[in-house]
Amino acid sequence: MVPADQAPGQFQDDYKRAGFKGHIGFGAHPALIIVDMVEAYLKPGSPLYLGQVAADVFAACQRLLAAAHAAKVPVIFTGVRYTPGGRDGGHFYRKVPALACFDEGNPLGAFSPALLPGPDDLVVIKQYASAFFGTSLAATLNAAGVDTCLIAGVSTSGCIRATATDAVQYGFRPMVVREAVGDRNPQVHDANLFDLEAKYADVVDEAEVLSYLRAAR
Repeated sequence: MVPADQAPGQFQDDYKRAGFKGHIGFGAHPALIIVDMVEAYLKPGSPLYLGQVAADVFAACQRLLAAAHAAKVPVIFTGVRYTPGGRDGGHFYRKVPALACFDEGNPLGAFSPALLPGPDDLVVIKQYASAFFGTSLAATLNAAGVDTCLIAGVSTSGCIRATATDAVQYGFRPMVVREAVGDRNPQVHDANLFDLEAKYADVVDEAEVLSYLRAAR
């Protein structure tokens, strides 16, 4: 299957004629948001394990984190945590039983030792898909003067999509880093990247983001 973001010209042209697929562009003051890169997606045997996709996304997130730290760009890690039984997870927790991985005390909710927040990084704990929903993230980014959200992590169709959509709705420039996001199914991944690029965010290559961060130093 041809990736959705590399679809035949007729398909691409149809969206452009309809007025989609505009360009937002990078701003002057970025922050890196690493979404839910925790053991639940990385560890074999977990119901949410993403296999080789997780390893590839993990490596890209490591590179982005190093570049963001070198540029002294704000970094936000997100994680998910529920009270045992998910009383604070509402219908979302009931809809997706695998979210029990994130019950407080479950080791699958922990960050990997190889991709940990630094002493100056912010950790946002959430109960729903978006890093912005029910958290203070938007206010924190606004107070820091951030205008651009570099978005990485998992999964493309869930928390990445929700975070990017909320970012643009809160007035930020969402930049989804192509190599640094992933999903359990490549067709779902490609379709969601295409739709994000069409409507809510710019989907950008890792090399372009690393160059942008070097310039931000």
